[in-house]
Amino acid sequence: MEDGAVFKQNINRRHTASEKWDQADKLFGGNDLLPLWVADMDFAVPKAVTQALTERVRHGVYGYTFRTETYLNAVRKWMSERHDWTVDTKWICHSPGVVTALNLIIDALTKPGDKLLIQPPVYPPFSKTAKNQQRDLVLNPLVYQNGRYHIDFDDLKNKLSDPAVKLMLLCSPHNPVGRVWEKQELLRIATLARENHVLVVADEIHSDLVLPGHRHLPFASIAPDDYWIVCMAPSKTFNLAGLQMSTIFIANPELREKYQKQLQRFSLAEPNTLGLTAAEAAFLHGSEWLDQCLVTIQRNAEYVSNYLKSECPSLVMTPLEGTYLAWIDCRRLGLSDSGLKRMLVEDAHLALNPGVTFGSEGSGFVRMNLACPLSTIRQAMNQLHKAVDQLHQRKAIRK
Repeated sequence: MEDGAVFKQNINRRHTASEKWDQADKLFGGNDLLPLWVADMDFAVPKAVTQALTERVRHGVYGYTFRTETYLNAVRKWMSERHDWTVDTKWICHSPGVVTALNLIIDALTKPGDKLLIQPPVYPPFSKTAKNQQRDLVLNPLVYQNGRYHIDFDDLKNKLSDPAVKLMLLCSPHNPVGRVWEKQELLRIATLARENHVLVVADEIHSDLVLPGHRHLPFASIAPDDYWIVCMAPSKTFNLAGLQMSTIFIANPELREKYQKQLQRFSLAEPNTLGLTAAEAAFLHGSEWLDQCLVTIQRNAEYVSNYLKSECPSLVMTPLEGTYLAWIDCRRLGLSDSGLKRMLVEDAHLALNPGVTFGSEGSGFVRMNLACPLSTIRQAMNQLHKAVDQLHQRKAIRK
């Protein structure tokens, strides 16, 4: 049995080589900032994961390893039980991380000068990987309407009809806007992609982090053929990002062979010994922990949304359907992106992701990590409230 107290516990992560906590001041140019930026959790992992790692560490030998049938079946079991998706274990490929997989996929399955489509504002490595591989970007910006994001399907149809567009990177659930795409939306994407022979690569790393009232559908489960790649990982779900273990599903044998060759080419085919142990334990025994984690994320999201409405009405949080990342509209403050960042760092003493880093479509927004104890959220909201009040006071004086 999991103890729900783990989601209330303030674990000191400073001086543990934590990128989130130990690099925030340096990266944001502040001093003693409260870090709510990079997407990892401040929660201890499931007990079963700690126990499995402890036993493996006690063995004392950490040589080369491989993905066992037990691990592969644990992945298959998780997908069946959590997503009602039946997978064949031969589809399951390895990668240290989803971003690594995206680079390998783009390198293996497209060529320089090919066009890749993304839907900004979106996770920054989508555009970075394309540029790293000398591929041209095509943008199908999401439409922000009545406080919710939608796909512009007329624009998508037009963009996918370009023969030079070979691949679409789909973020599902979407980071940073928090949308969980509905079945009809995914079906329309699948139809357009099939008609234009565009490969859909779905980054579904937040697939397990979906709040009540919404359901994640693996893109592959509704696609009419096997011309897709789905990227998942236990890293976001169970806070295992540092153990470098991701799961890439490729049903198409030709695509899978090309991807596997890239893994071998860069010597990335062997999993991390402890990452394998942790992932297997999480998939087999982490369901109850995840359920409690989702309750915490929902509570934190409701707290932030309600707090902003009552105390900082000039800021508006987009309704959160999936992920643990709040997307907050700050445009009513009337600040430039640099001015907004300066206010957050110097006045609020917060490290939040600037929205503009997700594309120009994110200008005026910020992304806030909700995967932490409610006490941390309360502290962040109090600091933000004071900073916004100071801003309004300065504006009033200037008038």
